[in-house]
Amino acid sequence: MFNPADYPNLLVGLNHPDDAAVYQLNESQAIITTTDFFPPVVDDAYDFGAIAAANALSDIYAMGGEVLFAINLVAFPESLGMELLGEILRGGAEKVAEAGGVIAGGHSVNDKEPKYGLAVTGIIHPSKIKAKGGARPGDVLVLTKPLGVGVVTTALKRELTCADDVAAAVASMKTLNRQAARAAQQCDAHSMTDITGFGLLGHASEMAQQGGVDFQFDSTAMPWLPGAIRYAEAGCFPGGTKRNATYFSAVTIFADEVPPLIRDLLMTPETSGGLLVAIPAHEVTNFQSLCPTAVVVGQVQAGNGKLHVR
Repeated sequence: MFNPADYPNLLVGLNHPDDAAVYQLNESQAIITTTDFFPPVVDDAYDFGAIAAANALSDIYAMGGEVLFAINLVAFPESLGMELLGEILRGGAEKVAEAGGVIAGGHSVNDKEPKYGLAVTGIIHPSKIKAKGGARPGDVLVLTKPLGVGVVTTALKRELTCADDVAAAVASMKTLNRQAARAAQQCDAHSMTDITGFGLLGHASEMAQQGGVDFQFDSTAMPWLPGAIRYAEAGCFPGGTKRNATYFSAVTIFADEVPPLIRDLLMTPETSGGLLVAIPAHEVTNFQSLCPTAVVVGQVQAGNGKLHVR
């Protein structure tokens, strides 16, 4: 049985699940470690590698840290050929290099469905960890990337997309959360997480519950990727949308005026999404100057872990 008291240097672990584990080395250094991998979400091999890497690296940034190095995790069928695999790995390696890190090795297995991701190691000062549970009443909630990747990539699988919409979604997924994480550090953010498989409201629920506060969201303020609303109207929702809605409906209160389509979109899984950050109200302008893509989407209020969407 795991007892947190037996491992005092494990600052973030299974006792309060977060985006990554954090282990303190000394007074000024702690190691962040995480892993993530998945099958292709786009057709281009290089882009898939870069997206999968950015997604895995994001958990380091969600804790407020910087990337040190990464290990490749590969499942790949021999029938597809090494040239394709080489492009996937090149996309991942270049994204890790952009993060200031390096690929230090890896492991591969033969599998009928290709999958790629990383095990990532980062570093942070123990006093600067940005856990999910620190949001305070009065904080402002900012989102650093637009939403809608899930419906765009589902529409891509159904051959319903236009090239410009796919390009915008790929660019968003490939964008590192490094700038946003640095802005969060400079603006004394109290809490943050990255938006991935549980959708915006699913990950927000984790923040609100761990912080013992309520979140109030403005659905009309949400930023959407080009085509996202159109593909949602065409029914291009991934399977995870219904699972998220079922699981998180108990803690989510929608105002009557929020359309069903928007409710579903806010529950839709994202891939390599942005950071949801709780910051002091007086830091909003500063945060947006440091991270120009950031949009104010809500605020934190006293409560007990509920989400209110109007």
